[in-house]
Amino acid sequence: MTNVKLITGNLPGMPWQDKPEGCTAPVWRYQENPIIGRNPLPGIARIFNSAVVPYEGSYIGVFRAEQTNGIPYIYLGRSEDGIHWNFDPERINFVNAKGESFMPRYAYDPRLVKVEDTYYIIWCQDFYGASIGVAKTTDFKTFERIENPFIPFNRNAVLFPRKIGGMYTMLSRPSDSGHTPFGDIFLSQSPDMEFWGRHRHVMSKGSNWWESLKIGGGAAPIETSEGWLLFYHGVTGTCNGYVYSIGGAILDIDEPSRVKYRCGTYLLTPEQWYEERGFVPNVCFPCATLQDAESGRIAIYYGCADSYVGLAFTTVDEVVDYIKKNSQLTETDTELGIR
Repeated sequence: MTNVKLITGNLPGMPWQDKPEGCTAPVWRYQENPIIGRNPLPGIARIFNSAVVPYEGSYIGVFRAEQTNGIPYIYLGRSEDGIHWNFDPERINFVNAKGESFMPRYAYDPRLVKVEDTYYIIWCQDFYGASIGVAKTTDFKTFERIENPFIPFNRNAVLFPRKIGGMYTMLSRPSDSGHTPFGDIFLSQSPDMEFWGRHRHVMSKGSNWWESLKIGGGAAPIETSEGWLLFYHGVTGTCNGYVYSIGGAILDIDEPSRVKYRCGTYLLTPEQWYEERGFVPNVCFPCATLQDAESGRIAIYYGCADSYVGLAFTTVDEVVDYIKKNSQLTETDTELGIR
């Protein structure tokens, strides 16, 4: 097995559970899943598709909280162990540069990424159609919205955790105005988190059944000695609706629009009751990871059936080795992504 290095910080107290005896998969589920169930606080029916980061010796997260009226907003949560969570009773109050309240009409599927000394929240919202909203914070007390990076229609945006070539770099999935039945992953860059360009194609949907309809970014890419490790979601269509699975790829460290390896098989697909049964059945939707460079451990937070939050585990050696051994690349994967 390859000895792959995580180019991240150490996090020795991160959530972890050893691989069960007899498990042959490269990613395994936390045996006490789901870690967040239904009706987690008054007025909130479901929390799912959420993101967490280490913060001041514990953990903090932004959570897609579906209110009982069906409108999603982003709530803040805190945890000592990354598993058991306490949530603020009110949704995050986003403000503009003047400190005035500036709330999105709705907000869902947030990601949370630290770049240098700033934490960025990226979510999907209404910008005269589905598009991307962004806010920044340094203290998780004030959340200042900054310019929307893209015009409609777009979803599944996630920042890389450091600048590449001096540029902020973001993945996204351009789409249409509905629950789009198509979509590829693209990359855009910005010198200042305000003006975005240098757009590049990264990956198309796959020929394998589990990602044959569309794909989209998941957790923030993880820097490793092999390249950027990306957990993404792949979608297929069935006679009973969409099925969302978790896939894995490794992008070039300096030109991340080039895919070095792309796993032809899923890493995790709906099999457990909390993934198969819920408000939207058959969904495994990755949104965040925690990792410890010293041990190589990785914890994956993922939404389950649009109803729960689940946790899964792997090691960087095991998952990179699996992706490389099962890699299936296409011409559009390996090209620079500009035409």
